[in-house]
Amino acid sequence: MTIYNFSAGPAVLPKAVLQQAQAELADWQGSGMSVMEMSHRGKEYMGIHAQAEADLRELMGIPANYKVLFLQGGAHLQFSMIPLNLLRGKASADYLNTGEWSKKAIGEAKKFGGVNVVADNKDKNCSYVPAFDTWKCDPNAAFLHYTPNETIGGVEFNWVPETGDVPLVADMSSNILSRVIDVSKFGLIYAGAQKNIGPAGLTLVIVRDDLIGQVPAGTPTMLDYKTHADNDSMYNTPPTFAIYMAGLVFQWLKKSGGIAAMEQTNILKANLLYAAIDSSNGFYNCPVNHADRSRMNVPFTLKDAALDSDFLKQADARGLLQLKGHRSVGGMRASIYNAMTVEGVQALVEFMGEFAKSHG
Repeated sequence: MTIYNFSAGPAVLPKAVLQQAQAELADWQGSGMSVMEMSHRGKEYMGIHAQAEADLRELMGIPANYKVLFLQGGAHLQFSMIPLNLLRGKASADYLNTGEWSKKAIGEAKKFGGVNVVADNKDKNCSYVPAFDTWKCDPNAAFLHYTPNETIGGVEFNWVPETGDVPLVADMSSNILSRVIDVSKFGLIYAGAQKNIGPAGLTLVIVRDDLIGQVPAGTPTMLDYKTHADNDSMYNTPPTFAIYMAGLVFQWLKKSGGIAAMEQTNILKANLLYAAIDSSNGFYNCPVNHADRSRMNVPFTLKDAALDSDFLKQADARGLLQLKGHRSVGGMRASIYNAMTVEGVQALVEFMGEFAKSHG
C-alpha cells in the first residue's frame, strides 16, 4: 500500500531526496564519512553548504544585495530576532494579524517595541485576507510583518503588499518555494524548514544588506544577523545535516523544472482537492473565503462532526495519514506541500468521494 503523508509539519519530503540521502548516509560521495560526521570547516561540508546557497539563490532569483542565512531556532526565534534587528531605533512596527502564527509573532514583538496591528480577520474566525485598503499602516513603521500563508487556518495571500519605503517582512514557513515571488519586494523573508525545505532544525532567513548591523547595544551575539552574515552562517556549528537535506531538495526542485513548474503543479493539486470539497453538496465544507484559500494547507469539515473519527480511521486504512485538523480548529486538514504528489491528492479525493457516498 502506498502511504501519503498529509502532515502540516514536519512534512513529507520528496522520495528521490530520501533515497539519495539513504544512499549517501554512511559514505558521502566516497569521502568515507557521513555528512553528520563531517567538520563544518572541512572542504567536503563547505562545498555542500556553498552549493545549497547557490542553488537556492538560483531558484528564487535572490539579488546580490541579500544575505542568505542558515540558522536554528525555528520561526519562533525569528519572532524575536526580527524586532531586535529591524526596529533600528524606531518606536514601533506594523503587523498584520491573520491567524495563529501572526498572533504569536505579534505577542513576541511587543516585548521589544510598539506594535501597530494594521488589520485583522477575527470578525470572521480568521477565514480571509483583509483588503489592503482597510489596513491602517504607519508610514514611519520600522517594518511591516505578515504571514503569507496561515498553516492552521488555511488562509493564503495571492498578492504581495506594497509598502513603499517600509521594509516588508514575511513568514513564509509554509509556502516558500511553492510559488514564484519577487524577492526584491521584501526586506526579509524567513521560514522554518520542516514544511517545504527539509527536516526540522533549520531556519532560513533571506535579508537585505541594509537592514543588518543596527541592533541595540547589549544584543546577544547569536541574535544579531550581522554575526551570521559575516561568518557565512558558520559562527557556530550550523545544522549541517539539515542544510545538506535542504540542498538535496533544492536540487530536486531544479530537476523538476524550478519554482514556476512547481507552482503549476501546486495549483493543480489544490484545484483537485477544493473541487472535491465544493462538489460534495455540503458533505464537506472549507471555511476559508474562496479567493484566499491556501494551496498548501486545506482545512475542511464534514457535515456531521460525529463522522470525523470514522473518516480518519478509514483514511488511515487507505494509507492517507495525518489528516486530523489542528486542535484549535478541528475537522480535517490536508497539507499538500511541494513534495506531495498529484497521485496523493487524487487518492485523497477518491476516498473522500467514496466516504461521502456511503455516509451521505
